[in-house]
Amino acid sequence: MSLRSMWMSLALLCASMSAAESPQIPILAWIGIPAEHTSPERYEEMAAAGFTIAFQGYPNLDALMEALDVAEAAGVQLIAGCPELRSDTATTVERMRHHPALYGYVLRDEPGAELFPMLAEWVEAIQAVDDTRWAYINLFPNYASAEQLGTETYREHVRLFLETVPQKILSFDHYPVVETADGILLRSQYYENLRIIREEALRAGVPFWAFALSVAHVPYPVPEETHLRVQQFSNLLYGAQGLQYFTYWTPTPTEAWNFNTAPIERDGTRTVVYDRVKAVTSYLQGFAAVFIDATVEQVGHMGASIPPGAEAFEPGSGIVAVDSRDSPIVVSHLRKGERAFLAILNPSLEESIEVGVTLDEGLQASRFLPADSSNAAFENGSPIAIEPADVLVLEWIPSTSR
Repeated sequence: MSLRSMWMSLALLCASMSAAESPQIPILAWIGIPAEHTSPERYEEMAAAGFTIAFQGYPNLDALMEALDVAEAAGVQLIAGCPELRSDTATTVERMRHHPALYGYVLRDEPGAELFPMLAEWVEAIQAVDDTRWAYINLFPNYASAEQLGTETYREHVRLFLETVPQKILSFDHYPVVETADGILLRSQYYENLRIIREEALRAGVPFWAFALSVAHVPYPVPEETHLRVQQFSNLLYGAQGLQYFTYWTPTPTEAWNFNTAPIERDGTRTVVYDRVKAVTSYLQGFAAVFIDATVEQVGHMGASIPPGAEAFEPGSGIVAVDSRDSPIVVSHLRKGERAFLAILNPSLEESIEVGVTLDEGLQASRFLPADSSNAAFENGSPIAIEPADVLVLEWIPSTSR
C-alpha cells in the first residue's frame, strides 16, 4: 500500500470514528440566571452561547423547581441550591432528585479546611437520598493564603478535602489572566495549580473540572477570546472533563470586587463577552472528541523556560521530538481507545509560534481539525504555525494497537 493510500485510509477511519462518537464537553455557567429573570427566552439565550449547565442559588425551593422546568425546555441542566437544602436536606433532595434537568446540588464555594467535616456530613445526607448526582463544592486556587486554606500547603488542602468530603468531581478555580503594569500576563503559579489538581484527582480516582474567568474586576481585564481560550485549553490539556465560566450573569459589585462585563450585565443586557464566550465555546466543542474520556499519558511544558512548579514534557511513546524554537508551549500526550493524540498549546496571548513535531516513521499521523471534524495531512518535522492561545492536535493509531 502506498503512503498516500495508507494516510487516506487512516483519515477515513478517524473521520468515521469521530462522527460515531460525537461527545460533548460539559460547559457550566457559574452564577446563571437569577430567579427573578427565569424565563424560556433567558435559558434559550444561555443555551445559544454553548452552556449546558448553570450553577445558581434560589431564594426558595419553589423558585428552584420552576427554574428546573424552564431550563429543561431549553436543554440546560442546573446545579442548584436553596435554603431548604440545608435546613431540611432529605425532604428537599427527595423533591428535587426526580427532575431530569437537575445535574447537582449547590453546597459551598471555597471552604476552608475547618468546614470539611460539616460538608462531609451534608454530602452524606444528600447521598443517602440521591447518590446519582454531584454535591457541588468548589475549591480555592493555590494563590489563596494558608489562613484561607486552613492548611500549611495547597496540596495538603486538596488532599484533605478529597479524603474527608465525598466527591464525584473535583472542582477548583484559578484565574491566571491579570492586568499588570507590564501588560496582561499569566500568573506564574497557574500551571503548578493544574498539576496539583490533576495529580490529586488521579490519586482520588475522580475527574476534575476547571474554570475560565468571564467577568472583569481588578486586577482582571475584560476577557478577550485569547484570554478565555488559553485558560480552557490549558484545562483540557491537563485532563479537565468539564469547563466552567465565572460568571455568566454579572454579580453585584462589592467593596472588594468591582464586578463588570460578564456575558450578561446586571440589568440583563448582553455584553461583548457574551459573543466571545459563545465563539470560544463553539470552538472548544470541536475538540470534544479529543479530550473527553481521554487519558492524559503525560502533560508538561517545553521552551526556553518551564513555569515554576510545572513539569517538563519528555518525548517518548512514538513522539521523537517537539521543537518550538524555544517558545513556551504546553504539550499533552493523550490516549483514547486505539487512538493517540498530541495536543500542543501556544500559551502566548499575542504571539504566533511555529512548532515542528517528529514522530516515529512507522506512525501514520494526521492533523485533527475541529471545524468539520476532519483531518489533514501531516509531514514529520515540518513547522506548523499555532496562533496565540490556540492548539495544534495530531492524531495517530499507535503501532501497539494495530
